[in-house]
Amino acid sequence: MTQRCGLVAVVGAPNAGKSTLVNALVGQKVAIVSPKAQTTRTRIMGIAIEGEAQILLLDTPGIFEPRRRLDRAMVAAAWGGAQDADLIALVVDAEAGFSRRIEAMLDRLKARREARILILNKVDLVKKEALLTLATQLNERLDFEDIYMVSAATGDGVADLKQALAARVPESSWHFPEDQVSDATDRMLAAEVTREQLYLQLHAELPHESAIETERYEERKDGSVAIHQQILIGRGSQKAIILGKGGTRIRAIGEAARTELAQLLGRKVHLFLHVKVNPDWEEDRGLYREIGLDWVE
Repeated sequence: MTQRCGLVAVVGAPNAGKSTLVNALVGQKVAIVSPKAQTTRTRIMGIAIEGEAQILLLDTPGIFEPRRRLDRAMVAAAWGGAQDADLIALVVDAEAGFSRRIEAMLDRLKARREARILILNKVDLVKKEALLTLATQLNERLDFEDIYMVSAATGDGVADLKQALAARVPESSWHFPEDQVSDATDRMLAAEVTREQLYLQLHAELPHESAIETERYEERKDGSVAIHQQILIGRGSQKAIILGKGGTRIRAIGEAARTELAQLLGRKVHLFLHVKVNPDWEEDRGLYREIGLDWVE
């Protein structure tokens, strides 16, 4: 049979469930997930296999109204990820419904030459009549080639969507080995896993003014890896939140991140976390390179 391979840019508003959907399509975790909006900051590719097709799923940051340099870099990464894709998949939170943010995205997509499909996510939380109304409303504003209804969290509709994507990507030899599930480096993966634990364990206590910088990533002779990371925050008052009483919170964050990294990397992990207050971390060009974003003026 002829091999197929193509790039699918997964775009949408924050919290639409793009990362959860990419993970479900790949069949394992390649992108971090949390209830906080704007969790995904950079473009991470998940690689899904369906029959003879290799589907390159570009999980992009949520598209929103940027206010800071980091915001502008994230939005630029989202739209840049859609550039030259074989297919753009707009993921819409069916429970949240239509909004001005969605309308702005539809206007932007009208000018794109790439093929476009609509994916209504979280359909398990919405009545069928409301879903059909939303699908009609969105399709009237932008004529999508196809509309799919899924629940990335429960897996409902994901298998059918995966088969449809496999049929849509062009005939081409595969770009990655069969056992590779992401283009993220181990160094980038380590930073993302720690950042996810920050979000999951601190919830609303810690704002988005934080980042993870992997200072050192050292392969040891015994096959283990030592990872030294800095948690960058903008205000000194946030340091006590991350450390917790007697350092209990940062130990819990580190232990959870270390355990997950050991599973993902298939080896023993030594993780060392430090908190650094730097009000100007968003102006550090080197950090943008570290987390996979372009510097945007």
